[in-house]
Amino acid sequence: MENTKGIYSGHLHGKFGHKEISSRKLLGIAGTAWMFDAMDVGMLSFIIAALQVEWNLTPGQMGWIGSVNSIGMAVGAFVFGLMADKAGRKSVFLITLLLFSLASGVSAFASSLTIFLILRFLIGAGLGGELPVASTLVSESVPAEKRGSTVVLLESFWAVGWLVSALISYFVIPSYGWQIALIISALPAFYVIYLRMGLPDSPQFTAVKQKAKTSVFENLAKVWSQEHARQTAMIWIVWFCVVFSYYGMFLWLPSVMVMKGFSLIKSFEYVLIMTLAQLPGYFTAAWCIERFGRKFVLVVYLIGTAASAYLFGTADSTALLMTAGILLSFFNLGAWGGLYAYTPELYPTIIRGTGSGMAAAVGRIGGILGPLLVGYLVTQKFSVSTIFTIFCISILIGALAVWILGKETKQKELA
Repeated sequence: MENTKGIYSGHLHGKFGHKEISSRKLLGIAGTAWMFDAMDVGMLSFIIAALQVEWNLTPGQMGWIGSVNSIGMAVGAFVFGLMADKAGRKSVFLITLLLFSLASGVSAFASSLTIFLILRFLIGAGLGGELPVASTLVSESVPAEKRGSTVVLLESFWAVGWLVSALISYFVIPSYGWQIALIISALPAFYVIYLRMGLPDSPQFTAVKQKAKTSVFENLAKVWSQEHARQTAMIWIVWFCVVFSYYGMFLWLPSVMVMKGFSLIKSFEYVLIMTLAQLPGYFTAAWCIERFGRKFVLVVYLIGTAASAYLFGTADSTALLMTAGILLSFFNLGAWGGLYAYTPELYPTIIRGTGSGMAAAVGRIGGILGPLLVGYLVTQKFSVSTIFTIFCISILIGALAVWILGKETKQKELA
């Protein structure tokens, strides 16, 4: 077995300028990029609204913008997950960020919906590839006793990005236009690329890359080999259920509030409150995950999400709706953090990128279907309570899969 004591003594092998990179520095670099990614995704709904007016978009065309973004994320998670096991975590990390940032900046100058959709696909591919690769890189680069909490904290940068996106959408888009907002979302990414140029690759990947010469097809087969099939089935179910319900619920929350007649709640104020509720969800999950384990966090936070979804769907007062919405955000995003921490730990280094990327890709398929299902059910005059009950059941299926099929990976050294 490789001597990992030096690797996990609190610093990574390699230099950043003239200093060693600590796991905290790595978290800051990866987390900052994660925040900028979330900024773009968070602004998308506001940008779509602006494009509807400027380009006279139909509801169907507006829906395609979100769908193409999700399709790109599914493709990116799969393709770049495979690449991460061949080219390395750092290289794919840089490639995905470059793809994301360039496409985001160029999309500010899109002159038609077709060009904008092509660029949104590329943005989604970069984003979908970066997220699982980032969690894999961080997971492989920190000590076992704080690996889970660090990855959950990495995920918490997503909430900060959403908060920044709400501020940009509120202050920039109405006054300066959606193009300026997109340029702003792209510029910080180049700074992160500069920071990452001195970033060493995952010490675990570096240790095995010369010894293990396997093809992409062999890696795909290993994910579903007898040794890993049970955990692959479990994590695919969880990813699908979580992403399906998340995008189905959260993309429709403002519309659902209007359907319930709560016009007093302004969209900006609501987004702000919901985003702030995400942060304690992440932080409590980060605290619990090293004390009670990955399975505990996922099961408890998913059950909390399911209960909050049901409560939100049946809420009949402003106070109850806001309480349910805050709890929904708290538990759902805490579960997201646990999911990103848990997934890379289920596979050995040689197929970790492939396994994590494939699971995320399956989840993104759920992200495509969730909003489409809600749109169909709303058209068919299904009640809000019925719609949210469907998501409640979906989340409970995910929790059940973890409870029955999942194995505990708390503080275990990665294979």
